[in-house]
Amino acid sequence: MSTRGSDDQSRVEIVPITPKQVAMDKAARSASFNDPELFSYKPESYRIGAGDTLYITVWDHPELTSPAGPQQQTLANGRLVRSDGTLFYPYVGELKVAGLTIEELRKAISVKLAQYVEDPQVDVNVIGYGSQRVTMLGAFVKTDPQPITAIPTTLAQALGAATINTEQADLSGLVLSRDGHDYPIDLDALNTNKPIAQDIYLKAGDRIFLPYNDRHEAYVIGEVNRPMALTFKTTDLTLTQALGRAGGLNPTTSKGKAVYVIRGIGDLENTKGTVYQLDARSPDAFILADQFKVKPGDVVFVGAAGVTRWNRFLSQLLPLTSIISNAANASYNLER
Repeated sequence: MSTRGSDDQSRVEIVPITPKQVAMDKAARSASFNDPELFSYKPESYRIGAGDTLYITVWDHPELTSPAGPQQQTLANGRLVRSDGTLFYPYVGELKVAGLTIEELRKAISVKLAQYVEDPQVDVNVIGYGSQRVTMLGAFVKTDPQPITAIPTTLAQALGAATINTEQADLSGLVLSRDGHDYPIDLDALNTNKPIAQDIYLKAGDRIFLPYNDRHEAYVIGEVNRPMALTFKTTDLTLTQALGRAGGLNPTTSKGKAVYVIRGIGDLENTKGTVYQLDARSPDAFILADQFKVKPGDVVFVGAAGVTRWNRFLSQLLPLTSIISNAANASYNLER
């Protein structure tokens, strides 16, 4: 239902927290984590590019395989693909190798060498991957670019190699940028549903950004023991957890009647805010609270009691949302 009366209240919709409302929110979250374009991409055979280093073996011909001498390390006998996509090989000359698969290059060298070597047995391996990379940015321990190799790389493998900074990362805000399009990925929710990060393959040029959680907060104020700002690491912050971090309801002043989650109040000039109301007197109230998800920017307000005090609070809240945020932040910093 929507509140009626003053102009301030008409800009806010009050929605009771019920089993139906919780189920609707869960269904909406599940539907938003499946992007068919991401899951449908399957890597093709690796194609050689400028910056790769190749090790070319011609069996029974060490002078071709190891011109620097067999005592040298493998890399010393490697052949770098130049910036124009070519390399030089004895008896073969200049070869345009960029864009070829390993098998295509092996056959090309075999055909050329057959003019000088009887039935050449050629093998090609990439010993240095330098042409194709994935960029890692944000709340990772290691942000070095990761090479795309002949073995397909999944999102889960890339995240594991980069090592997520679990104290500062916002797992719900991961963004994979590909071919000019951004794909928001709630990593925490993704791994709790059927599709998982192991199913998303990466391609050359992908950019993975994991934001920090320092600007991703919800605020718990009112009749709680420790009013504070809560930073997000995952999407699984429930109303019960938010109240628990704030020390629970104040048994003296809260009277266990009114818990509100105020959402969308930052831009009320253009959008209508929503206030989710939990009747804490109901026996199943905290079962519902344990399933209701708090979102970044939410204000959890525990009222003293009664509609009169709620209306008074609402009239103060609407024009002063920025003050609420600053006050909550100040309280949070003092608690630390």
